[in-house]
Amino acid sequence: VQLQASGGGFVQPGGSLRLSCAASGSGFRFDDMAWYRQGPGKQRELVATITSSDTTNYADSVKGRFTISRDNTKSTVLLQMNSMMPEDTADYYCNMKARRWGRSYVYNFWGQGTEVTVSS
Repeated sequence: VQLQASGGGFVQPGGSLRLSCAASGSGFRFDDMAWYRQGPGKQRELVATITSSDTTNYADSVKGRFTISRDNTKSTVLLQMNSMMPEDTADYYCNMKARRWGRSYVYNFWGQGTEVTVSS
């Protein structure tokens, strides 16, 4: 399985971006999906998660501004980012946990980072 992230770019404060991450490959069932980010000089941090039953959880810093969603038919996870702030500047990484059908072992897949810059 490979994860392909897209949607990053430059945006002014108060603006919006939508990140997308699609998984390629077959034979897997996807469980939890998530977005992480790593800002300049910072450690990677969890931004948002979504379970296979669509239960979501957000970092306090993005609550009310970011929305995570998933399209299971396309093995895709999305991150809608609104009211963006300079502090949101980071490389954003998607993460998916998956299992082969009928198996219990959980694989942990990562996408490549997509750069997001928020600046005036």
